[in-house]
Amino acid sequence: MSQKIKIETEFITLGQFLKDVGIISTGGQAKWYLQDNPVKFNGELENRRGKKLRKGDVLVIDDESYEIE
Repeated sequence: MSQKIKIETEFITLGQFLKDVGIISTGGQAKWYLQDNPVKFNGELENRRGKKLRKGDVLVIDDESYEIE
Protein backbone atom coordinates (compact mmCIF):
# COMPACT_ATOMS: atom_id res chain seq x y z
CA MET A 1 0.00 0.00 0.00
CA SER A 2 1.31 3.45 -0.78
CA GLN A 3 1.19 6.50 1.41
CA LYS A 4 -0.26 9.61 -0.19
CA ILE A 5 1.81 12.74 0.42
CA LYS A 6 0.05 16.02 -0.37
CA ILE A 7 2.10 19.02 -1.43
CA GLU A 8 0.84 22.59 -1.60
CA THR A 9 3.45 23.90 -4.05
CA GLU A 10 4.31 23.00 -7.65
CA PHE A 11 7.14 20.74 -6.46
CA ILE A 12 9.33 19.82 -3.48
CA THR A 13 12.87 18.50 -3.54
CA LEU A 14 13.76 14.95 -2.64
CA GLY A 15 15.74 16.24 0.35
CA GLN A 16 12.74 18.19 1.64
CA PHE A 17 10.51 15.16 1.10
CA LEU A 18 12.81 12.92 3.17
CA LYS A 19 12.69 15.49 5.96
CA ASP A 20 8.91 16.02 5.75
CA VAL A 21 8.11 12.30 6.07
CA GLY A 22 10.56 11.85 8.95
CA ILE A 23 13.16 9.66 7.24
CA ILE A 24 15.86 12.21 8.10
CA SER A 25 15.76 14.90 10.77
CA THR A 26 17.64 17.68 8.96
CA GLY A 27 18.06 18.63 5.32
CA GLY A 28 21.83 18.26 5.65
CA GLN A 29 21.44 14.52 6.19
CA ALA A 30 19.86 14.01 2.76
CA LYS A 31 23.17 13.72 0.90
CA TRP A 32 24.46 11.01 3.25
CA TYR A 33 21.15 9.17 3.36
CA LEU A 34 20.95 9.02 -0.44
CA GLN A 35 24.53 7.72 -0.71
CA ASP A 36 23.79 4.76 1.58
CA ASN A 37 20.12 3.96 0.83
CA PRO A 38 18.49 3.18 -2.52
CA VAL A 39 15.56 5.43 -3.42
CA LYS A 40 13.45 4.63 -6.47
CA PHE A 41 11.81 7.59 -8.22
CA ASN A 42 9.16 6.49 -10.75
CA GLY A 43 10.92 3.11 -11.01
CA GLU A 44 14.46 4.47 -11.45
CA LEU A 45 17.19 4.81 -8.81
CA GLU A 46 17.61 8.43 -7.72
CA ASN A 47 20.33 9.95 -5.52
CA ARG A 48 20.05 13.70 -6.17
CA ARG A 49 18.69 15.50 -3.12
CA GLY A 50 17.62 18.42 -5.32
CA LYS A 51 15.46 16.25 -7.60
CA LYS A 52 12.09 17.95 -8.01
CA LEU A 53 9.08 15.86 -7.00
CA ARG A 54 5.75 16.77 -8.54
CA LYS A 55 2.18 15.54 -8.22
CA GLY A 56 1.87 12.02 -9.61
CA ASP A 57 5.45 10.98 -8.83
CA VAL A 58 5.99 7.75 -6.89
CA LEU A 59 8.92 7.00 -4.58
CA VAL A 60 9.90 3.68 -3.03
CA ILE A 61 12.11 3.90 0.04
CA ASP A 62 12.85 0.89 2.27
CA ASP A 63 10.02 -1.10 0.63
CA GLU A 64 7.55 1.70 1.47
CA SER A 65 5.79 3.45 -1.40
CA TYR A 66 4.92 7.16 -1.40
CA GLU A 67 2.75 8.90 -3.97
CA ILE A 68 2.94 12.69 -4.35
CA GLU A 69 -0.47 14.36 -4.58
